[in-house]
Amino acid sequence: MPSADPAAAQPFADALRAAIHASGITLDRVADRLRERGTPVSLATLSYWQSGRSQPERAKSLAAVAHLEDMLGLVAGHLGRLLDTPKPRGRNVHRPQEPLDSVAPWADGESYGRVVGGIDLSGDSHLTRLSAHDLVVIGADRTKKVQRFRQVLRAEKDGVDRWVIVGWNERPGEPMPEIVPIRNCHVGRVNRDERTSQVATELVFDHALAKRETIVIEHELTCPTPRPPAYDHERVSRLPVREFLVEVRFDPAALPANIAQFSEIDGRERVKALTLDSSHTAHALAMDLVPGRYGIRWSWAR
Repeated sequence: MPSADPAAAQPFADALRAAIHASGITLDRVADRLRERGTPVSLATLSYWQSGRSQPERAKSLAAVAHLEDMLGLVAGHLGRLLDTPKPRGRNVHRPQEPLDSVAPWADGESYGRVVGGIDLSGDSHLTRLSAHDLVVIGADRTKKVQRFRQVLRAEKDGVDRWVIVGWNERPGEPMPEIVPIRNCHVGRVNRDERTSQVATELVFDHALAKRETIVIEHELTCPTPRPPAYDHERVSRLPVREFLVEVRFDPAALPANIAQFSEIDGRERVKALTLDSSHTAHALAMDLVPGRYGIRWSWAR
C-alpha cells in the first residue's frame, strides 16, 4: 500500500512559508520574479498568503502559484493541491479575502514595491478592519479643506503596533500629501515614490496591542496649496472592512450640481445618486466591504 504524502496534510500557508525560507529568496525578490513572469503579486498579498489569513483564489493568483512552485524548486502542483476549494463570497461569508491589487493605483508591482520598501508590513494581515469613517469638507472655493479619517481596528495576535497607509496625489504634478496623526498614533517611517507620486506612511500605535484588543485611530490628510477644485473622494480598500461610512460636506456657497456614490469591484462599477441633507452633506454607508474602490463623486455647475 503506498505511503501517504506528508505534504498533502500540510496547510498551504505553512508549505509556502517553508518553501520560501528554504529557497533563501527574500519576499521582495519573490514579488519581483512573479512580476517578471507576468503574474504580479504584491508584498502584502504574499504576506497574507503566508500568514494563512487567505489563500489564492482568483485566476491570476492561481497562475502565480504555478510560478511559485517553479521558482522555489517544487514539484508542479505541490502548492496547488494544498489549496482549499474556493468558497462563495458574500455578506455571510466571513473568510478573510485577498488584499486588493488589480484596481489599486499601486497595481504595478514595481511601484508598490518601491513605495513600501523597508516598511514593516508584518502586522498588516493581523489587523481586522472593523470600521472606517472618512469625512471630507469642501470649501467655498470648491477645494478640500478637511480630510479626516477614523479607523477602528482589532488585533488578531499579540504585538501588532502599526498600520500602513498608501496615498497618492489627486492630479499629476501635484506635491504628495502629508499624513497628520490626530488620535492614538504617531508617524513612523515614511516612503515617497516621486515617479508615481505615492507615499507610504506607518501610523504607529501608542502601544502594542494584545490579541483581540481594539483601537480607534484618527489622522488627517493635508495637501499643499493652492489646491485644484475637487470632484471626488475615494478609498481604495485593499482588505475587507466591516463598515465604511464616507461623508462629504459642502459649503453653502458652493453646492454641487450632481452627486453620486460609486463602487468598483473586480472591474465592475456601480453608481447611485445621492442627495444633500440639511447640513449640505452627502453620505454613503457600506457594510462588509470586499476589496475595491468606494467613494463619492460630484460635478459643479458652470
